Amino acid sequence: MVGGRLHPAWIVAAVGFVALIGAAAFRSVPGVLMEPLHDEFGWSHGTIGAAVSVNVLLYGLISPFAAALMDRFGIRVVVASALLLIAAGSGLTVFMTQPWQLMATWGLLVGIGTGSMSMPFVATITGRWFVRQRGLVTGVLTAAGAAGQLVFLPLIARLAGDHGWRTPALLVAGAALVVVPLVLLFIRDFPSDVGVTAYGAEPGSVVGVRTAPVGGAGRALGVLFTVVRKPVFWLLAGGFAICGASTNGLVGTHFVSAAHDHGMPATTAAGLLALVGLFDVAGTIASGWFTDRVDSRYLLVAYFSLRGVSLLILPNLFGPDVQPSMWAFVVFYGLDWIATVPPTVALCREHFGADGPVAFGWVFASHQVGAAIAAVGAGIIRDMRGSYTLAWYIAGGLCGFAALMSASIRRKRVE
Repeated sequence: MVGGRLHPAWIVAAVGFVALIGAAAFRSVPGVLMEPLHDEFGWSHGTIGAAVSVNVLLYGLISPFAAALMDRFGIRVVVASALLLIAAGSGLTVFMTQPWQLMATWGLLVGIGTGSMSMPFVATITGRWFVRQRGLVTGVLTAAGAAGQLVFLPLIARLAGDHGWRTPALLVAGAALVVVPLVLLFIRDFPSDVGVTAYGAEPGSVVGVRTAPVGGAGRALGVLFTVVRKPVFWLLAGGFAICGASTNGLVGTHFVSAAHDHGMPATTAAGLLALVGLFDVAGTIASGWFTDRVDSRYLLVAYFSLRGVSLLILPNLFGPDVQPSMWAFVVFYGLDWIATVPPTVALCREHFGADGPVAFGWVFASHQVGAAIAAVGAGIIRDMRGSYTLAWYIAGGLCGFAALMSASIRRKRVE
């Protein structure tokens, strides 16, 4: 509270939460529309997966530049522009007839737009506006990604089934446009812009004080050239690449299609994926709370280990009906879905200081590289073998390797 009023940091966080919900929903749409697009155009799962991979790859590669551009031009300008790109990309899909048009719209435009509102956006808000409860707020904002799936996935699946895939595409475009005024009206770049300090900052702290714009997109490359010299960056980036492959790339893109292969209705499978999002809200918020209290390295080891085991079991759980074992997977996997983000953000802040948000942007880029490879690779495996089983086993084994990398991270020495 500030003078009996709600601290502006919470308003900024709330609007950021809404924007992130939308970004998550926009990214999740292609996974639900894979079968309708396949049925109408005859495009293979590998072709559609390639378009999804362009989306997720750009979603990651744009993020460090977006973090740097937020330093240069401000959060409001970058996020509002991103929402307009998403609206254009999603709306134009209704006119497409060729695979390259899917690449250009849902891949290129929506990928750039959602990439500008990715996890470095979370790191920027929490780094500028919060000192106290920073880990918890990071968890809440990260959970917005799961909430986006929760709100939109069943609706998108229902609309696609009842009215065709073009209706949800237009819905996404409209939703993106609705969020733009909220961003312009309520988000401010620094606490000092409205005459307050960061939430929980000590008197005289420089956290949240506006600084002169620096670097722009060039700063993202400068930070990259600095952090790649440190082994901890590669350990974080490698683990996060596997994180992306085992979540957005594989489960987020192919779960509905894999369940459909076993006779499960697409709407039922989409509902299960939405429930993963529901439980991820709780899991990621809890992870943020734990990050304020527990060594982040230990959290990552636990998260990756448990995720790997669950993926190795998953191929045996699919069927035309939802059995109790599948409900158990949904709950368990949901709690672990993106719980890795708060401890990874904390480790970037610990090891890279003021460059932490941009450094995390590059770590997150590796997340999306992994997701892109998995989106294409799993589709190819499905086309060649008629089943996703091998893809689940590969992802489970990689998660075990990510746990080993996380265990190898050393604490930063205090000079």
